[in-house]
This record gives sequence, C-alpha cells and structure tokens, in this order.
Amino acid sequence: MSSLNNCIKFALDIKDKNIVFKSFFYKMVQMKKHKIYEAELIQPACPCCGALDLLHNGHLITNIHYLTANASHPVIIRLAKQRVKCRDCNRWSMAQSELVNKYCSISNASKLKVLSALTEDSSMTSIARENNVSVNTVQRVLGSCSHHFLDSYEYLPAHLAFDEFKGVDRQLHFICLNGDNHQVVQILRTRYKKTLLKYFGRFSPQARANVKTVTMDLDFYYQDIVRACFPNAQIVIARFHMIQMLTRSFNSLRVQVMKTFDKRSRQYQLLK
Repeated sequence: MSSLNNCIKFALDIKDKNIVFKSFFYKMVQMKKHKIYEAELIQPACPCCGALDLLHNGHLITNIHYLTANASHPVIIRLAKQRVKCRDCNRWSMAQSELVNKYCSISNASKLKVLSALTEDSSMTSIARENNVSVNTVQRVLGSCSHHFLDSYEYLPAHLAFDEFKGVDRQLHFICLNGDNHQVVQILRTRYKKTLLKYFGRFSPQARANVKTVTMDLDFYYQDIVRACFPNAQIVIARFHMIQMLTRSFNSLRVQVMKTFDKRSRQYQLLK
C-alpha cells in the first residue's frame, strides 16, 4: 500500500504527507471516461490546541477535480476527510489540506492552471473545456485576481513597477509588481486612468507615502497617477524602454543618412 501511495503521489505531484492513496480505477460518468483516485486525508493533531488524543468520527467524501494531461479523461480524487473530536478541548474539526480549499471541489493546482491559461489569447469556454471545469469556475478564478494579492489597504511596497499585458480577447490589463522581489501586488482588468486612481486611492495616506520609486514605461498617464497618489515617489523609466527608444532613434537617423548616398555606392550598402 505504501508503494502504491508513493507512486500515485509522484505521478500527481502531491506532497501532502497526510493524504494516503488507497486505490484507483476508471469509471464512465456522463459518457466520459474518468480516472478515479481514492484517498484518505488524515488529521494528525487538533488544529485548536495541538493535542494528539483524537476521537475519529467518520469521513466526509469530496470529489476533487484535479489536473489532467488529456481533457477527454478527467481526473477525480475521491478524498475522504477525517472528522475528529479532541479529547482535551472537546472541539470538533475536519482534516484540511493545501490540495484544495475548504468547501471547494476544484484543486488549487487546477485553479493555477486556469489562471495561467487566462494570460493567453483563449476564450473562457475553451479554457473550461480543457481543464474540465465550468465557465463559471473560470470567471470566479479571474474575479479572484482583484483581491487575491493584497487584502489590506494599509501597506504598499517601497518600490513598485507598473506595466500592462495582453489578456483574453486581446484586451490590455494592468499589473503592479513589487520592485524588490518581483512578486505580483495586484492585477486589474483594465488599465484606464480612472480605474487606477480609484484603486490606489483606497490605500491609506501612510501606505502611499511609503512608496519611494515607481518603475514604468513611457506612458504619460502613469506619471500622472504617480504624482497624484504617491507624493514621495520618484519616477523611474525602465531601461528596456530607454534602450528601445534609443535604438529606434538610431535606426531612423541611419535610414536618413543612408538615403543621401547612391544605392550602388559602398556607403549605402554598409548603412543598409
């Protein structure tokens, strides 16, 4: 059993020690062949007081949608979560895992895959079909981006970076990064000036005053946002955009000089 458990965990890339896989089989569900893994989620200690003296009282069976390389063969983990009562504090609890959030049947790994697919030029319907979830699930994952990164409006990193990226239907979305560790601070569905001013205006004056630098491209309205929201911040133009601007100017000058020579001359050929 231990060998089977380790093999299934290795195949599914699951590292939770409290999950024990017992068997797997195929089953036809709604004219589609599903791969079912049966597992048990163990509660080793009381989450309230940490005591090990627990009274087990059955399981809660949850069917969890997991990642699959073949969309025609969905993978389901039939997880039996232990229900326990602590003999020390007399509190009831149920085993929880990082595999899936509480009261949810979609694995966190599947949500991350859906979120990654949302950055590409794909429709929500195709993303839902490829990941064996509903379109509503894809919309909920996208909607969670607006509050997933910062839960408090009392803090902002000292160094921020603004940019935009092309998402679904080729629309441009706004992204804000921490300039020190490059972690995502926030993703907004639009990059309009009104939306950005409204979002950053929610932060306290102390949090906005803590921002020292904001790195951005050459878009002029980003500079207006920095001046309006971050009184102590210095504007830093990204080196990539500076080099790109210099390269374009150099090429423009090169073409102008090149056109002054005869097309059959050596100088024309070298500049071309």
